Amino acid sequence: MSRRIERLNDLIQEEISELLRRKTKDPRLDCFLTVTRVDTSADLRHAKIFISIMGSDEEKKNAMDGLGSASGFLYRELRGRLSLHRTPQLIFLLDDSIERGSQVLDLMKEVTSSEETDVEH
Repeated sequence: MSRRIERLNDLIQEEISELLRRKTKDPRLDCFLTVTRVDTSADLRHAKIFISIMGSDEEKKNAMDGLGSASGFLYRELRGRLSLHRTPQLIFLLDDSIERGSQVLDLMKEVTSSEETDVEH
């Protein structure tokens, strides 16, 4: 990946995060969500926006629906904020890596505490 694409990914991540925090009015997006990563194609036509959402499966679905509805608004806002010849189309994808990491940490704590209990007996 070129340095230019990496910088653009970081910039898009910052801008989308800011827009989601301050500009969107959709109540479906009031949950705890984080832009974890952005992958822009080399031709700048598409940007995959990876979103981590903490909550139930229904909250995640509602938030992803809200992002789909807000994608046009977010695209227009991003186009106005970035000075690019071509602004990439935004594709929102659910990223469950933080949630999976949390589950792994919980399992590790459980194993550690059960080992300590076994040693005591």
